[in-house]
Amino acid sequence: MPRALAAFAMTWPAALVAQAPAAPTAIATRAAGPPAIDGRLTDGAWTGASGIETLVQREPFEGRPASERTRVRFLYDDQALYVGAWLFDRDPSGVVTGQNLRDASLTDSDAFLIVLDTYLDRQNGFVFGTTPAGIEYDGQVTNEGQGGGQQRQQSGTAGGFNLNWDGSWQVATSRDSAGWYAEMRIPFSTLRYGKGGAQVWGLNLERRIRRNNELSVWAPLPRQFDINRVSLAGTLQLEAPAKRVVTVSPYALTEGFRDFRVAAPETDLSARLGADAKIGVSQSLTLDLTLNTDFALAEVDDQQVNLTRFSLFFPEKRGFFLENAGAFAVGASRSAELFFTRRIGLASGREVPIIGGARLTGKVGKVQLGLLSIQTDDLNETDPSTGAVTQVSPSNNFSVFRLYREFANRSRLGGILVSRVNTGDTGDNNLTVGLDGRLGIGQDITLDGWLGLTRTPRYTTTDEGGFNDGEYALGASGQYSTRIWQISAGYRQVGEAFNPEVGFVNRWAYRHGNARISRNVRTDGVPWFREFRPHVSWNQFWSLDGFSESYLVHIDMHFAFANGAFFQLPGFNLTGEGLREPFEIRPGIVIPAGSYDNIDWEFRANTNRAAPLSVSGGWDLGGFYTGTRFGPTATIAWRHGDVLSATLRANYFDVRLDEGRFTTAVYGLAGSWSFTPRAYLQANVQYNDDTRNLASNVRLGWLDDAGTGFFVVFNDAWHRGPFDRTGILAGPQQRQLVVKISRLLDLTR
Repeated sequence: MPRALAAFAMTWPAALVAQAPAAPTAIATRAAGPPAIDGRLTDGAWTGASGIETLVQREPFEGRPASERTRVRFLYDDQALYVGAWLFDRDPSGVVTGQNLRDASLTDSDAFLIVLDTYLDRQNGFVFGTTPAGIEYDGQVTNEGQGGGQQRQQSGTAGGFNLNWDGSWQVATSRDSAGWYAEMRIPFSTLRYGKGGAQVWGLNLERRIRRNNELSVWAPLPRQFDINRVSLAGTLQLEAPAKRVVTVSPYALTEGFRDFRVAAPETDLSARLGADAKIGVSQSLTLDLTLNTDFALAEVDDQQVNLTRFSLFFPEKRGFFLENAGAFAVGASRSAELFFTRRIGLASGREVPIIGGARLTGKVGKVQLGLLSIQTDDLNETDPSTGAVTQVSPSNNFSVFRLYREFANRSRLGGILVSRVNTGDTGDNNLTVGLDGRLGIGQDITLDGWLGLTRTPRYTTTDEGGFNDGEYALGASGQYSTRIWQISAGYRQVGEAFNPEVGFVNRWAYRHGNARISRNVRTDGVPWFREFRPHVSWNQFWSLDGFSESYLVHIDMHFAFANGAFFQLPGFNLTGEGLREPFEIRPGIVIPAGSYDNIDWEFRANTNRAAPLSVSGGWDLGGFYTGTRFGPTATIAWRHGDVLSATLRANYFDVRLDEGRFTTAVYGLAGSWSFTPRAYLQANVQYNDDTRNLASNVRLGWLDDAGTGFFVVFNDAWHRGPFDRTGILAGPQQRQLVVKISRLLDLTR
């Protein structure tokens, strides 16, 4: 019997792989001349092109033929790959256009996407997509879309998919009574691949029909995976030249800034020049350079309310740092990240000048390589009343070296080295080293693990004791995912002295365990309903000596409808908080030390978000420390065609404790007006009741290639609260107007 079990364990993963259907193959046709990119697909070049005629559903009925007919053709010449898609529809009035804005979410619109695994490594790729509005949607896939690291809320990156990668390519669409059509031109200089000549790339296609919530693909995918699962992709055969990219993106910027917090505010007018460059060191290695790096176009942070004892996480939103960010992601996302780029160029909420930097990313053989080095200037602040100068941040060099080797079936092994050095005092430095790995077993099981160590000479002593004197963190997790079951578990431990100064840690000296089990129950016989999702999860934190700091047991049932609407049962939570010392949750409201066990309920729901008007929201209600908490949330989204959209959101908290009562809220109004897919006006207004600050951000953009163009940005911050509560006088705090122009110069053409 033991021998039989051992034999099964050894052959089971291989058996799972063997059961997978053979990957389909497509062939691109060499074009005699480039087709015009107008979205009409009437060029004669498309007539003789070979391609694809059949897609199969991933949702809602896995493996069935797509409900609407799709035809895709591929052409290439010495400059680019061309993709033509005929997206026929028997009900063209039901096509959902979506938002007319680059990189807008494709979740709530009809769409067509293509993923290209240009190294055929079955883990990484480039994604290009569009909607009937003709938007450019592009991104990078790493680790098959799985991973932690930096995450983005509306736009940005996760460890596995980076939406902030903006390639230089073209797309056009058109519509008629038979459906809609998409035509793409993807230059070879935009892509990275092994070498010139005959190529075999990984390929998959996806078509989204929003009115049915239907997702259809070319290479079949189980419904628990998405198009980023490139290990299950088909292949595309073509020829590509040995072409190395060389581009320069210079910019000119003028700025007016006034700080109303000083005694005699004056408008500070300034102008500066800078540039970014992208150089193909080899066909598969790219060097990015930046000089006088500017982040005037970065999205503003979403305001949050903190009712915990720990730091909140704000994701990176600056373009230079978001590109290729997934390659540098190591650690536990939003909890213990060994490298977090918001530590570069930001200090105490202020922007630190970046003099310049370089990033080298790509492949050397089968090894993925990442190098990044950024030099910042010092930042000083003058007290307006005394004239005293205080150093906010010294000049620093930030560097990271990332290396990992990918193996078959999603597996990899890698390491990372991160450093910060005060260039004015080299004795002031910090070093982080880490190891991480992933093991894929069949298609259903994924195991992850990582270890991080730090060293800060000016703080390091030998008195801590323990492993690496307490300067360590480690984690391990496993996930089992099928069409029906999702089961996961993990463990994390962070030492008391762990100090990744170019990383993110929200709490120290703890052990953390978690587990989750979820089941998907389909109702295929009910056309208007999609599935039930009963699930239970557990999360708990202990101090290193075993004291329970917090726990959450969550029991819930989700109801998902065919049109995308959703609600939960509501969810039932068992919660606990352990305080070893008093916690001042708000000024004058101090919760005594002790252990607090409570029960609360949560509810979330949303209507069909593809409709012109949609509503989502919910609440948390129940015990909280010595009292109760009621936290309703609501979001109303409205869209007028593909031109105008607006979102109004409100998060409110009413906390009643034995020690006192307080209420707080965050309100936000965001809107966009898209004149064309490349010209837009956006506004975001937020009010935080905790700080009594009203912040406005307005951006006008006229895009050129790869995110360059002409931009006008206006930022305004007001303090609306009474002086006796915050100690800050009401009135305007800061005001800024930025005008920027940038241009992509492709020197490879």
